[in-house]
Amino acid sequence: MNGGSAQWSWKRIGATAICGMLSVAMLAGCGSGSSGASSNGVKITIFNSKPEIQSQMVSMAKKYSQEKGVNVQVYSTVDFTTKYASKDPYTISMADPKDIYQMANDGHATDLSDQSWVKDTTHAISVNGKVYGFPVAVEARGLIYNGAAIEKITGKKFNPTKYETLTSFKKLLAELKKGGMASPTGVLKEDWSLGAHYLAQVYEEQKDPGAFVKELNAGKVNLMDNEKFNLLMNTFDVLKDNNYAASSAISAEREVTEQNLAEGKIAFMFGGNWDWTVLNQYDYSNDMGIMPVPQNTSDGSNTKLVGGASKYFFIDSSKYTSGAQRKAAKAFLTWLVFDKEGQTFIAKDCSLVSPFGNNRIAVADPLGKSVKTYVDSGKLIASYDHLPNDHYSVLGADFQKYLAGQESRSALATEIETYWRTAKLS
Repeated sequence: MNGGSAQWSWKRIGATAICGMLSVAMLAGCGSGSSGASSNGVKITIFNSKPEIQSQMVSMAKKYSQEKGVNVQVYSTVDFTTKYASKDPYTISMADPKDIYQMANDGHATDLSDQSWVKDTTHAISVNGKVYGFPVAVEARGLIYNGAAIEKITGKKFNPTKYETLTSFKKLLAELKKGGMASPTGVLKEDWSLGAHYLAQVYEEQKDPGAFVKELNAGKVNLMDNEKFNLLMNTFDVLKDNNYAASSAISAEREVTEQNLAEGKIAFMFGGNWDWTVLNQYDYSNDMGIMPVPQNTSDGSNTKLVGGASKYFFIDSSKYTSGAQRKAAKAFLTWLVFDKEGQTFIAKDCSLVSPFGNNRIAVADPLGKSVKTYVDSGKLIASYDHLPNDHYSVLGADFQKYLAGQESRSALATEIETYWRTAKLS
């Protein structure tokens, strides 16, 4: 769910595909690093696939090593297959949700079912009744809003719960336009935003997303007759029609759109809490947050964000990782959940939303704080983690045509249905 990140899948260990896969995953400016700590005790290594928190991970590992007597080293380099070939795999690796299923099915992950943190989260990944995936952070999406910009025009503090329906949202946009904000919305044109995030919500809001995808795959769905597709497209049409870059929608740069939102030139943009890494580069307002996508529905989906754990740790189960290393790795994961320092590391140092109920530490950024309130109140629609790898690129391109006014809704629906009929389900 991390905005703009390449989507990749783990392959069977020993295949050179892993190296290629990690090359794709790490294109976004990753570097290598280790804690540099030395210890007479056990040594564990961690592979980090979130390069934006690499420096925090390294600093944490150094301190943890000194305090716990465990030599912890953190890496974000592309040497996964080399580590296996040298019979020295990472003790703990961070991966995307679908990859945890792959590693567990292939016998490369340790059973964590007996760990105390399992009962404190609803986001752990289980395979065949056993827990293998430790959730690192929750990411969620909806409409990002600039409350200060809205209040400046309306004279009232913005309360997102008053604008859960498309009807009420349209009235607010009209008020903003009358008050001088000519174009209150921004729409990211990136294929991952349109295909992996907005379109995915059509599947995620179905009663049974997995069954719905299977019906799409079997050619049994007519999207133009699907209530969720039309509700979400109705909202998208409103966002599109009020887009500040409507005349050149597929040329609008993400950074410009996010700057406009941060500085209050526009009031709304569909996105997720990962967008804070861009928004905070500008003269932003602290009165920002994320609200559910407005829809004229009574099923409650317009009161919830869509999201879930976006990254997971798994512990190596091979003979090259000792029992002592696995024990130390489990202790480290427990520390992240229950120790105040571990909780602070997640929420403050890394600005991540903890997927564990006992972590009550406020997230460092306003979007994360907003997401945390929905997580804590159980108002989160689970993200669908089994989309084919080419879903966002293929259908994102079709969605771009719709955004540009080059394709009708029915034509987009046909493209989606056609794609799914030949898609390989994971």
